Amino acid sequence: MPRNPSEFVAHHVKILPRSGIRDFFGLVAQRPDAISLAIGEPDFVTPWHIREAAWFALERGRTSYTDNLGLIRLRREICAYVERFFHVSYAPQNEVLVTVGVSEALDLALRSIINPGEKVIYHEPCYVSYHPSISLVHGEGVGVSTSPDDAFMLNPEKLRQAWTPGCKVLVLNFPTNPTGGTADIETLQKIADFAIEKDLLVISDEIYSELSFDRPHVSIASLPGMRDRTLLLHGFSKAFAMTGFRIGYACGPRELIEAMMKVHQYSMLCAPILSQEAAIEALRNGAESVARMKAQYHRRRDFLVERFNGMGLKCHSPGGSFYVFPCIKSTGLDSKAFATSLLESENVALVPGNAFGPAGEGFVRVSFSTAYDTLIEACNRIEHFLDTRKSTAV
Repeated sequence: MPRNPSEFVAHHVKILPRSGIRDFFGLVAQRPDAISLAIGEPDFVTPWHIREAAWFALERGRTSYTDNLGLIRLRREICAYVERFFHVSYAPQNEVLVTVGVSEALDLALRSIINPGEKVIYHEPCYVSYHPSISLVHGEGVGVSTSPDDAFMLNPEKLRQAWTPGCKVLVLNFPTNPTGGTADIETLQKIADFAIEKDLLVISDEIYSELSFDRPHVSIASLPGMRDRTLLLHGFSKAFAMTGFRIGYACGPRELIEAMMKVHQYSMLCAPILSQEAAIEALRNGAESVARMKAQYHRRRDFLVERFNGMGLKCHSPGGSFYVFPCIKSTGLDSKAFATSLLESENVALVPGNAFGPAGEGFVRVSFSTAYDTLIEACNRIEHFLDTRKSTAV
């Protein structure tokens, strides 16, 4: 009797939960006319000069593999940009790895660092792939809850309480997906001091760093003693509106970059050359486009925060990213029920907060990476949904 195909699936993959976002997107896909505030992707088309750079590279026959680390021209541009924006210096020859998006950079970092059973601390609500990525390398995830009382900033005391022997890595994400939480310099310094005290390696996902609204972004890698115990992950998807190019990078000590490159060369080999060529143009001439898009996000953020609080759904003002994370506990519905009911009755899609970990229950993620007029209509529908529930309850 042949085995059932499911019996061939590795145990650690079989027990891996499906992404809560993707499950909800399955419902949204059945409603093509829905207003979607669910997807974490800029509504802006990649700026023309970046697209033109990719097109010109194709016309010149730039269709080959590249060095496993990425084009040296791109790595030099990355180092110049990182020094200018993050105030950290890296050597382009051996301290930068170009990856297929930041997601691959995170996967490579965990696969090259974590031994089975070692622990990784991360703060939540968090991006949906963090805990599963830790599980896939047979590590143990240790979540630290954040709350709107702290503007979803990682509380250093909670971090200290969560630490246990065997913790090797701390994963940070500022600004944070899904909450938009950021960290001020005082808090970041306390986190850095803790990492040094406990001899932790920090993996810092800073993909939303350019979209910091209220204060300049500070990378933990730039703080004293942190450069050589930090892997700085960044990319082009969010601020440069280059999601489909799938291009990211990791900067860090050469020993760690070399380890990541070993895994990368046997899996992805290299990032697509056309995307790398486009990334060079983005770094050289993309500042004006980034500033223009950021201004639009800032306007949208302020509108949504005001509208949600006006509806009675308490909503903190996110310091960065393009998400707000309003609390829906006052409705008496859990996150999934709220999002599902809203979709069914008003044709508006949000992401249930519990898709981002247990700490996200009682909230929903709302993306403002969509047109301002669409946000107005979506908010009108959400308000109608809330009013209808109130009148029905009476």
